[in-house]
Amino acid sequence: MLDTDLARIYGVETKQLNRAVKRNRERFPAAFMLQLTVDEFSNLRCQTGTSSATWGGARYVPNAFTEHGAVMLASVLHSNIAVNASIQVVMAFVRLRGIVAEHKELQRKMDQLEGKYDAQFKVVFDAIRRLMQPPAATSKRIAGFSRD
Repeated sequence: MLDTDLARIYGVETKQLNRAVKRNRERFPAAFMLQLTVDEFSNLRCQTGTSSATWGGARYVPNAFTEHGAVMLASVLHSNIAVNASIQVVMAFVRLRGIVAEHKELQRKMDQLEGKYDAQFKVVFDAIRRLMQPPAATSKRIAGFSRD
C-alpha cells in the first residue's frame, strides 16, 4: 500500500507518516517498505489520473509498504487508530500463542493415553489425530472446465 493510503487509514497526514518512518528507519527493512522509482511513480500517476506536481499533485515519490510495514507503522504512529491497531496485533499474537500451546498440550495428552491403551484403540487415536490436522487446501472447480 502507498504511504498516502496508509496515512488515510491511520488518520494522519502523509508527511507525518513519512517523518515517523524516517525517525524509525531501522524498523522498516526492505522487506517492509520500498520507495517507488521515478518511472514507477510516473506510470502510477498516469494510471490514477493524479495531477502533476505543478498543479497540486504529489510532489515526492511515494513509499510503498508490505503488510508487515503497514503493521509496523501502527507502532510508530501516535494516532488513536494506530494505537488501537497496534494493541489488536499484540492481542492477536497472544491468542495465537495460546492456541498453539493448547494444541501441543492436547498432542502430549494423546500420546500419553495411546501409551496406556492397547492396539484396539489405535484406530480411534488415528482418527482424532487426523481431525487435529489443518484442512488440506482444496481448489474450487469451475463448471465447464476439466482439470486435465
